[in-house]
Amino acid sequence: MSKPKVFEKPLGVKDYLPEAVTKLRNIEFRVLACMERWGYNQIITPTLEYYDTVGVASSTEDKKLFKLLDRKGKTLVLRSELTAPIARVASSLLKEHAFPLRLSYHSNVFRSIEEEAGRDSEFFQTGVELIGDASSEADAEVVALAIASLQAAGVGAFKIALGHVGFLNGLFQETLEGRSDAQLALKEHLLSRDYVGYREAIKSLALTPDVERELIGVLRLRGGDEICEQARMVSQHPIAMDAIRHLCEVWDVLKAYGVSEHVVIDLTMIGDFSYYTGMTFEGYASDLGFPVCSGGRYDNLLSQFGRPAPATGFALKTNRILEVTGKESVEQPGRVLIAYDAEHREEALQLAKVMRSSDDEVIIITQLVSEYEAWSNELLNKGDGQYELGGTVYSDVITMIERAAV
Repeated sequence: MSKPKVFEKPLGVKDYLPEAVTKLRNIEFRVLACMERWGYNQIITPTLEYYDTVGVASSTEDKKLFKLLDRKGKTLVLRSELTAPIARVASSLLKEHAFPLRLSYHSNVFRSIEEEAGRDSEFFQTGVELIGDASSEADAEVVALAIASLQAAGVGAFKIALGHVGFLNGLFQETLEGRSDAQLALKEHLLSRDYVGYREAIKSLALTPDVERELIGVLRLRGGDEICEQARMVSQHPIAMDAIRHLCEVWDVLKAYGVSEHVVIDLTMIGDFSYYTGMTFEGYASDLGFPVCSGGRYDNLLSQFGRPAPATGFALKTNRILEVTGKESVEQPGRVLIAYDAEHREEALQLAKVMRSSDDEVIIITQLVSEYEAWSNELLNKGDGQYELGGTVYSDVITMIERAAV
């Protein structure tokens, strides 16, 4: 195995230069401020967790977890998502706090990937968890907050696809009773958005023409609240009917929020069906093929930590949002340069201290000048009160140098 070159990085990780970091932090701060206004308090959990607790409870596939051993030989994992760690905290440190709990977060997460273009091993998530409320009001709240968060992040055009795992569970139990392998295969095709494979799998099952049409017809169940009525005609199974009832209630609440224009009901959208237990959703920005947010209801997770409770939430893919909004410039505070010679060092640095402690949003740069003539020749007066030195633009230049006046 060859030794990595000096400038090589591990697969799937990247460096963020100052301009990108400014934009990334701007997204983060605006989204967290939005979540705070909705009553969600920020939480920070460790980068490392025990595999036997948080690792096995996570929604991430085991093969995608980064694992390592501590000094006692116990297996640790780098956090691959935030929901399981927050469930651990809600069941322990926050055990005496009454439900519902509203918690927000922003952290980097880690997932091992194969050599696939455009996939990251380390990325950022900003999200919320609403724990202890099983109602359709709670599900609608997190969807509405996801919409508000995307808007706060600067994402212009986007759609939220809203689904429910119960509808397909009920439909498949009704039409493919006792054929668990076939049900699993169809769910896998829908999860990966492989609609061609879904149709082919149905045709290979030797079903009656009516059942085959019914299952293929699911692919057309996408639209507004009219889909609720159409779905009731597709399946009469109690699980499917209950799922549609809940989804219609969520839609009605979203209409009351005034955000239903951003939402489409998509009953092929199943999410991770081994993890989610009810409503699921994904958010897609225009001109980007990957979802910028995802979430849903996961009522079975907290029981693994000894405090059973319903829960729902979502996570924004902050890196992907940066791809959507990264071309937009972020307003920067003005920069002031204080140039000084050795004789005026103390006076200049004290002035910088005073200016930095003021309420004005301004960046103060100090520079010792030993060769005034050479320095002044490099300083460009751009007009309109702006100066440029070494490629950096300043809104003002203060000189404390004998013989100098700019």
